[in-house]
Amino acid sequence: MAPGLRGLAKGARAMANWDEDAITMAVEAGRTALRGATGISVDALTLASTTLPFADRLNSAVVGAALGMARQPAAADVGGGMRAGSSALLRALQTPGKNELVIGSERRIPTPASTAELNAGDGAAAVLVGEGDPLAILRGAASLSTDFVDHFRQTDRQGDYGWEERWVRDEGFSKLVPPVVSQALEAAGIDADQIDHFVMPEQLRRVGALVAKRVGVRPEAIVDTLFEQCGDTGAAHPLMMLAHTLTTAGPGQRILLIQFGSGCDAMVLETTAKAVATKQVPAWLEGGQIEKNYLKYLSFTGQLDLEWGMRAEMDNKTALTAAWRAEPMVNGFVGGSCTSCGTVQFPASRICVNPECGAIDTQAPYRLADDPAKVRSFTCDWLSYKPCPPFMFGHVEFGNRARVLMEFTDCDPDELAVDVPLDMVFRIKELDPVRGFRRYFWKAKPQRKAGE
Repeated sequence: MAPGLRGLAKGARAMANWDEDAITMAVEAGRTALRGATGISVDALTLASTTLPFADRLNSAVVGAALGMARQPAAADVGGGMRAGSSALLRALQTPGKNELVIGSERRIPTPASTAELNAGDGAAAVLVGEGDPLAILRGAASLSTDFVDHFRQTDRQGDYGWEERWVRDEGFSKLVPPVVSQALEAAGIDADQIDHFVMPEQLRRVGALVAKRVGVRPEAIVDTLFEQCGDTGAAHPLMMLAHTLTTAGPGQRILLIQFGSGCDAMVLETTAKAVATKQVPAWLEGGQIEKNYLKYLSFTGQLDLEWGMRAEMDNKTALTAAWRAEPMVNGFVGGSCTSCGTVQFPASRICVNPECGAIDTQAPYRLADDPAKVRSFTCDWLSYKPCPPFMFGHVEFGNRARVLMEFTDCDPDELAVDVPLDMVFRIKELDPVRGFRRYFWKAKPQRKAGE
């Protein structure tokens, strides 16, 4: 239908599973960021996205609960455009005295056969900002906000409407970005040719090189946009490119981070002695399962309405009172550990399940989300309704010997076997299309090595 799109058909794009959205991907990004931050108390959480699942529910509060955060940290949702992630990061960097987790997450649904469909990818990235021993320090920054519309998406629609590329390049990038970058460089007290890593997400051809030349950055400083590895992840992409750049930057190097969209954000960061350059591709960039079925993609994004029959007609109304009472268990995956015998169980109860103990009211909260686990038993049900059949479930055994009946995700039936190691992932459990609600819970995902 559109032969001109053939030139974009290269590389790979990150595609969310049916049970993933901006919340679940934010949880995974946040977990990865916090693994190396043991002992650090997070004071605030900001979730940046233009595709948040709830318009009137604090999406970041769901993310915080799934991350096991206490209820005290401040949480906020931010959106409004592609600069949501970069602007949230900049605000956190310019607000001293607190530790803030900034997450950009995006699951956009482009119109089929559009340029955006071949460019966009689903993904999330997280950055922890605050006191301590940092990888990088902000040296200077500048911002510009203006109603320059290069593309837009109405609130009740999915696909973006984009304007003519040459005009966006000549009137937007060429005229709006360089002055902001100059201000940021001046604030940092360095010249453009001292920049070691030029980070700017942009799909327009040769625009990165054009802007770098305009502001005086050396061509060899331009970093990979990652578009051919995962696609353009929207508001999450500047954080994703920054995370990737921090794995390749050595100590004492300068990073210029630029994000365009209704104006421009520009930040100059300098890496510390803690930065260690590596040529290894990060595991988070190589993970995932290869999928080539375009109809499955359309089905997962709700753009292909399949007839599932009567098995899909079950009413999924959520009792919000019960959901609140079970919130630590459901969102935080918190069970109980007996303080008398050490037995871990899920869910927690007043009486210890260990028949040799049976102690009453000795349960202490115990989070299972990050504990090692393996398949103990499994079955595949082709009769129960699932947006991606079959329904795979079974008993999961944790390293502490706790056993939980769980659903498996991100795998095919032939990948399941007894003793296969598992990771816990926070996912959509059920959708309620009648009321526009979705329930979340933890599922088990078989571990994969890079490239599998």
